[in-house]
Parts: sequence; C-alpha cells; structure tokens
Amino acid sequence: MIKNGIITEITTRNISASKVIDARNLKLSIGWCDMRSHFCDPGLESKEDLMSGRLAAAHGGFTDVLLQPNTAPVVASKNEVSYIRSGNQYNLTQLHVIGAVTKDTKGIELTEMIDLHHAGAVAFSDGFEPLWHTDVFGKALQYLQKFNGLLINRAEDKMLSSFGHMNEGLQSTMLGIPGIPQLSEELMVARDLALLKYYNGRLHFANVSSEESLAMIKTAKRNGLKVTCDVAAHQLLLDDSQLANFDTNYKVNPPLRGLKTNKALINGLKDGTIDILVSDHRPEDEEGKKLEFDLAAFGMTGIQDFGAMLQEISKQVDLELLIDKITYQPRKLLGLEVPEIRKGQNAVLTLFDPSKTWLFDEHSNQSKSRNSPNFGKELTGKAVAVFNNSLMLLDSDLVLT
Repeated sequence: MIKNGIITEITTRNISASKVIDARNLKLSIGWCDMRSHFCDPGLESKEDLMSGRLAAAHGGFTDVLLQPNTAPVVASKNEVSYIRSGNQYNLTQLHVIGAVTKDTKGIELTEMIDLHHAGAVAFSDGFEPLWHTDVFGKALQYLQKFNGLLINRAEDKMLSSFGHMNEGLQSTMLGIPGIPQLSEELMVARDLALLKYYNGRLHFANVSSEESLAMIKTAKRNGLKVTCDVAAHQLLLDDSQLANFDTNYKVNPPLRGLKTNKALINGLKDGTIDILVSDHRPEDEEGKKLEFDLAAFGMTGIQDFGAMLQEISKQVDLELLIDKITYQPRKLLGLEVPEIRKGQNAVLTLFDPSKTWLFDEHSNQSKSRNSPNFGKELTGKAVAVFNNSLMLLDSDLVLT
C-alpha cells in the first residue's frame, strides 16, 4: 500500500485502495538508477533537454540518473550543478551530477572539484573525453581523496583511436572502415591502474569493452585497489557484425566488439568484475546521424528501451543479479541513499514486466532523439510502473482494478 508517496503497509491480505495493480508475474524492486546518461542540457537541447530526458528515463523505469558533464558550457561550476539539480523537487526522476575534472574537459587544467562537491556533484569525470594527461590524472586522484571523491574515466588512448569508426577486426577490414583497436582501451586501463596503485584513491572505469581490461581490473580488485567498472547494456547484446549495412545507429564509442568479447563481458557481470550496468544513453539529432558512416557521430539512445535490453540480457544472466547492478550497486558506489521496501519508507519503486510487448516508435518515444537500432521495433520487456518523490507513472496498458 502506497499513500502520499509513503509505503504504509505490506501484507498478503486484500487492501482497499483507489487503484490496485495486478502485479502477478511482474518484478518489483527499488527504483532503477542509471549511472551513465547524457541529457545534453544546457547548450545542446535540440538533441535532449532535462525535461525530455527525465520523461524518457521515467518511462524506462529509472528514478535516478547520473548525467555526463559534456554540455555547453561544461559542468564545471556551481551554477551548472545547481541548474541540473534544480528541478528534482518537482519531478519523479532525480538527476545527479558528474562534475568535470578538467576545464572544458580538455584534460589540462583541473576544475575546483571541492567546490563542485559542496554544490552537489556526486562524482567527477571528463565524460566522453578520456583523461589523457598522466600528471593531471594523478593530481585528480590526490585531490579527490580530500573528500573520498570518485574519479570516473573512460579508458581510451586517442592517439590509437582518433581515426577509427568501429571495432578493429575482420569486419572493419571487410567494410574498409578504419578500426578502433581494443589496445586503445587496454593501454589506458593498465596506465590508470598503475597510477591508482601509486597515488591511491577511488577509480571507476566507464564502458569497459575488452577481455584484457576485465582481467586487469579483476586482478587489481584482488590486490585491494579501490577500482570498479561498468558496462553498457548494448555492449552485451550487439556486435560489430551489425555494422555490415553501415547503419550509423550502431556507431558507438567504445565500439561494438566481437562475439568473444560479448561473452567475456557477460562472464564479467556474473563473477562480479563488472559492478554496474548502464544505459549509456547518448542522444544525437538527425544532423549527427544521417551522414556517411565516417562522418556520423558516435552514440545511441538507450534509457527508455532499457527494460527490453535487460530482459534480453536476463536470458544469460540472472535477472536478480542484473537488477542489483542497476539499483543497489550504483547508489552504494556514489554514496546515494539506498531506498528500502519497508513500511514507513518513501516509495522509490520500479515495477518491471519481463513479458510486456510494446512498440518503440514516434508515438511512444519520449526522447527528442531516436538514434537507436531498436527504434521502430516491437520489443519485449518494460517498466510498467515507477514511483518516486510522491509521484507515479503507470503504463497505459497496466491492469488496474
């Protein structure tokens, strides 16, 4: 029983209420938390804004979303942090801020991360841009230890990947497209772990996409380093063979790898090497995607259709484990309050229907962008009810009595 946003009763007996959800065969958990999304606002609102992003997230089952700092201007001052968080008191989906590590995410000059922390930033990263400068990376690890801050880095050596557009391998050779080698990621993971061992601190790798990267992270964890990592849902389900028709909706960074890597990432989820599952929602307008493949922007949307991807992944990984990686684990890492399904607690809940079929199209899409390979398809698996902040979103087809 939920009343005024509070769980007032948990019982097996019948309860009289204005709305009763028939939840047989559905899965109830605390609200989903996405640790990697881009809502493009401020500055790039033609692709997404805070309102459309919140709607897409809520319809995707998310009560909390962590946003990338790659806006215009970059999230590098109290003003940007305040702007992003200002609507939280009125909305179901709560937005959390990643502050930029360096000014304009250029990797050269550190931002005032302590000020950003006090303003409400919950982690620090240059987002899509890797922290390439070794000295800056080390100083950032030291700086953040003053308040036990979390450094997030997407490992990529841009000198090796700057001319690539897809995974380097047989498929890229057949298509004649310059490739991005896994070595680009692996070199940076090795470097970052060596620096973490030297400087100490807390480090999180975003969008891991290599078997060797996973092996190094697993060893580092075993050796006591404070390191974690995440993987994007699409990296578990798609591979570079999907690029045979030059569909730019499959152009992402890190790129889709091969089937062998997919299996390694699945195993990494199962054995705990990968801590968190993310949507890596990255909207792009048509001007960024309807181009020749080598000119098209990287990225795909993934927050609203996340439930369908979750259901597909659950064919290989236990659903309970997956839900843990989108609820408890990200909040634990970020130091966010972990909701409880208990009498007297705020209702922060997601109700998931693994067998729900729905059409992801112009009518159902809540994002301003539609750069998703799932767009226009009938999907299976959907969050059908979301509760948070005394608000609720119910699927139009949900059975109510």
